[in-house]
Parts: sequence; structure tokens; C-alpha cells
Amino acid sequence: MAGGKETPRQKMIGMMYLVLTALLALNVSTTVLDKFAFINQSLEQANVETSTRNAQTLTGMTKSVEEKGNRKEDLDVIAATEQLRAKTQEVLASLEESKETFVQITGGYSEGAKETKDRMHIEGKTNYDKVGHYMMPKEDGGDGNGAAMQTLLNGYAEFVRDLLKKNGADEKELLKYHKLALDANEDEYWKKDPNQRGKKWSQLNFHDSPTHAALATVSEFQANVLGYETAAMDYLKKRVGLKDLTFDDIKPVVMPESRYVAAGTPYVAEMFIAASASGLNDQIKMTYNGSSIPVVDGVGKVQFTATPGNYDKEGNSRKTFEAAITVPLGGGLDTTFIDEIEYFVSRPVIQIQSQSVQALYRNCGNALDVQVPALGNAYNPSFTAKGGDAIKGPDRGQVTVVPNARKVTLTVSSNGNVIGSRDFGVRAIPAPEIKVGTDQGEVNLKDGIPAKTPRLFLIAEPDPSFKEFLPNDAKFIVAEAELTLVSGGLGRGNMRSGSRVNLAQITRNARKGDIISIEIKKVQRQNFRKQVEDFPRFQRFISIPLK
Repeated sequence: MAGGKETPRQKMIGMMYLVLTALLALNVSTTVLDKFAFINQSLEQANVETSTRNAQTLTGMTKSVEEKGNRKEDLDVIAATEQLRAKTQEVLASLEESKETFVQITGGYSEGAKETKDRMHIEGKTNYDKVGHYMMPKEDGGDGNGAAMQTLLNGYAEFVRDLLKKNGADEKELLKYHKLALDANEDEYWKKDPNQRGKKWSQLNFHDSPTHAALATVSEFQANVLGYETAAMDYLKKRVGLKDLTFDDIKPVVMPESRYVAAGTPYVAEMFIAASASGLNDQIKMTYNGSSIPVVDGVGKVQFTATPGNYDKEGNSRKTFEAAITVPLGGGLDTTFIDEIEYFVSRPVIQIQSQSVQALYRNCGNALDVQVPALGNAYNPSFTAKGGDAIKGPDRGQVTVVPNARKVTLTVSSNGNVIGSRDFGVRAIPAPEIKVGTDQGEVNLKDGIPAKTPRLFLIAEPDPSFKEFLPNDAKFIVAEAELTLVSGGLGRGNMRSGSRVNLAQITRNARKGDIISIEIKKVQRQNFRKQVEDFPRFQRFISIPLK
């Protein structure tokens, strides 16, 4: 039945009705038509049983309310249920009158059945016309009585919706009670059928219908009405005693001050009883600060990322959140328990490991290892740098800081929450030392080189401590130098070169006692990104005697 739970018997009757309707369309014998009488009888008996059960439900609800002290809110539910029963009986009685009319206009009861009004035996069981004419719209040549029955059925559905809405039903619940008598264009099934599309409800249900089939049709609508009543009473029944909350799932709970205890220190915890209503576990809703949390077996799990706050001198920040547990009591009424929970956020300590963390080198890739031990496995860092760039490394906590100002501020965040910042001074890159070499090795500038030395190598040697700290940034090269052969105090020739010098250009006429004067004009550095840049304001003078 629409809107309620069907018994196996009701499902069987409905299936038989559909099969026989199909057979009827084939103009089968009166033997098959007799089956409609059986279906109608079964439907009427099932309807009586359903109506009896609903009456018993109302009696049980009334008794339950009396036992609870006849509280006003419960009595209001009983009054609504009584209104529902009265309306249902009114509709059923009207439909019953229509069925009796069908019998009378098709010839009445057979001899021997007039006293008992046994509808198994009527004169008009093979009459296909009179009921249809009686129900058909006037514009189609009928008497138009179907419109009144359609209004009655749909009005009942609207009555049930209004009654439940006044008693707290939500839209999901109200959607169950749609119209009971739909025209073809309103019905999702019939409006797709080209043979039925556009027909009125009375045409769909009563056109060319033999009397017993028409009786069974109305009995089915009575069953639908009772189905709506059953479903509505189930809803109203849940509203009786809504404020009674019974806790039946009781368990001990131990809440320690901390799960981690150092050896030799006391373990401190509070122990108490926690109780929940097992029948409501799947319906309980829990939130913190208005955000829903997962609930399993009546137990919710609060999990969120603690954010920094105004820390006191001990490094702690007091915070609170609102915990709310909503218990549904049925019928759209809820009871919510709210409490403010206090907790403290400790300032995380940022630990930075590096060969030198007091000052970083400008325009260099200063590799740092930044850890926050207090966060444990929850540490998921990201970095930003003011006065430079911060490049996140492959491992957790690794970052390369490239300063481009006199001071750089590194800010550390975890999972989007700022943990803290650390300021660093910025050092200038120490200038390299220029050394001169030949094929035989490094030149002793005091002793000099032979006059016929074919080539020199100008070597830019990085500062040892800088090279040890940042080897990938300590790659220097002499990019430009000017060499002059000085003889008797006068320049006899000069040349420009890079780090590799072919001396043959200026030493063809060199003699013992001459001097090679070297001016280093430009030195370049390759940084950790393999980018080459000029070393700023670099100039050196070197004199090498010839022997």
C-alpha cells in the first residue's frame, strides 16, 4: 500500500489485480471476471484487518500516555492521531458508498445475496459500461462522478501532510504522502504511454471496467488510504514520550592527564561512568564549534589542528571550543547538550641545524634543517622567507634559504598554521684569493718564473671556511685579466685573457729581470643553481719577476 508497509498477502493481492487487469484487456471469459470478485473480497478483508490494527495502535498510544502522566505534549499527539483516524474513517465511508452505488447502478445483488449484500454475487458482473459512464468526465459524455472521488483522495493526502507538518515532520517525511489519484500526465509511468497520455484519472481507472473490477479498484484506493494512515500513525507514535531519554549502554571511562608518563613520575587520571542510548547511536550528531565530527557507536572523535595564540611567560596559550551532542527524540524534536572545553596550546620550539645559523651568505643556497620536535609525526612544514627565497627540500624540515637583503626572516608553518619565525643576519661572500700557476705547479711570486714560460693559470681560490660551508656556491673563476710586460720600468707589451694565459704573445723578447704585471679585472662565481654571476667590486694586482 502506498505510504505504508504491505503484508505478504497484500502484495499477492496487488499482483493478482495487475494480472487480471491485463487479462481483462484481452476480453477473456466470465470465469476470469469472477476472479475480480475474489480480489475485491480479499482487499476488503485486508482493509478491515489494517483498520483494526490502526485502531489498536491508537489505543496503545493512549494507554502509554496515561502511564506517563498525561503530559500535555503527549496528549497533543493523541489528539492529532484521533483527528487522523476520524478523517480516515470519513474517507473510507465515502468510498464504501461509491462501491455500493456501483452495485446498484449495474443491477444490484443477485437473488439470495440481497440481505447479506455479498458482493461476490451481483447482477452486473459482466457490465462494462455503467460504472465507466458514471465516473467519466462530463465533457466526455459521462456523469462526472469521478472528479469528486479524485478530489476526496487527493484531499486526504493533503490533510495528512498538513497534520504531520504541524507535528514537526520534515520535508523528507512529507514527501511520502503524494497525491493518491493522479491524471495520466501527472503519473511518471502513464505519461510515457502514448495510449494513455492525456487521460483523466477516472478514465485510467474506470473506462470499460466491469463492475467487480471497479469495486476492486476502489478497494485498492481504500488500501492506499489505510497505508497513509498507518505510516502517519507510525510517525506520531514516535512522538509520544519524546522527552524520555533512556541510557542503556553504560561503560567505565578513564581520562588520563597524559598518556605519556616519565619513569618515576605519577600517572594521574579521572575515572567515571559514561552512558549512551544504544537505540539512538546511529542518529546522534556531535559537533565542535559547529563543525560535525564522525560518530561511531555513540562515540565521537574530535580532531583538529591547534593554532598559535597569545602565549604566556611559560609558553602556553589557553583556548576553548564548544562541544555539542544532539540526541534525536523522534518526530523532529532534538535535545542538545553543550559544554565549553578548555585546552592549552604550547609554543612549539623551532630547532635549526646547520654549520652556521647565526648568519647566512647572500645569494647563496644556505641549507638548513628545521625541526619542531613537539609536533612529532604531525609536522608537515612549509617555509616562507622575507628578504630572500625559501626552497623546500626533499626531506621533511629541509629548506634552502637564498638571502637577497641584509637580513632574512624565515617563517615556519605546519599544515597551514604558522609555528614561528627566525631572523638571520646576512654575510657578504668572502672574496677569493688569486693564485698563479704554471704547468709545473703554483708560482712562488717572490722567486718568479723562467722568461720562456709558455702559459700561466690564474686561479680564484675560495675562502676555506666558505668553501667548507657552501661548496656548491664556492666555485670562482677569473673571467678577465690584463697582463703587461714591464722592461726597464716601461711597458713593452700587453694582452687580455681569462683564467688561462698564453704568454707567448708578450714574452717573445722578454729578458731576465723583466716583470709580468697582472691586473685581475673581473672574477665570476657559479652558484648552487649553476648560474654564473660577476663577483662585485673585485680587483687585484700581481707582479711576477722573470728569471
